Amino acid sequence: MKTIYKLGLVATVLMTGSSGVVQAASLVQVSLWDKGASTEMPVGLAYATPGFDASKATMGIKATPGAVKAGEVTFNVKNDSKDTVHEMIVMFLADPKKPLPYIDAENRVDEDKAGDNGEVSELDPGKSGSLTVDLKAGKYLLICNVPGHYGASMWAEFTVDP
Repeated sequence: MKTIYKLGLVATVLMTGSSGVVQAASLVQVSLWDKGASTEMPVGLAYATPGFDASKATMGIKATPGAVKAGEVTFNVKNDSKDTVHEMIVMFLADPKKPLPYIDAENRVDEDKAGDNGEVSELDPGKSGSLTVDLKAGKYLLICNVPGHYGASMWAEFTVDP
C-alpha cells in the first residue's frame, strides 16, 4: 500500500510539473526611513527634479534588490522610522524622464493620473506590511505619498526586467 501511495505521489508531482512552469514571486525588501520628525523636511527633491541633490534628503526608500524579472513581485515593507508614518506605492513610469503628476495644493503625487500599481498603506513607525503585484517590464518608482514626503526625496527607482 505504501508503494502505491508513493507512486501516486510521484505521478502527481510529474503531471503537475509538466503542465506548466510555476515561478515563485520575486521578493523585494523595502525600508522606509527618515532622520526623525524633528528634522526639517526639505522640498524640491522629487523624482526628475533638475539639480537634484541627494545629500539634502532627510527621508527615503531603500529597495533590495533594485531590479527583478517581470511577473509576480512581493514587496515586504518596513517603516524603520521611530516617529513618522510612511507608506509605499508602486508607480509605473511611462516616461522615466518626466516627473510624476503632482497636486501642489495637497503637496503630493496625483495617484490617479500617475498610475498607482498597488500600495502598502500608511504604516505606523516600526510596523510592516506586504504587497504582491504582477509587474510588466519597465521602470517604476516606489514612493511615499504622505503629504510632503515625496518632494523630500521619499522615492526609489525600481526596474522590472523582461
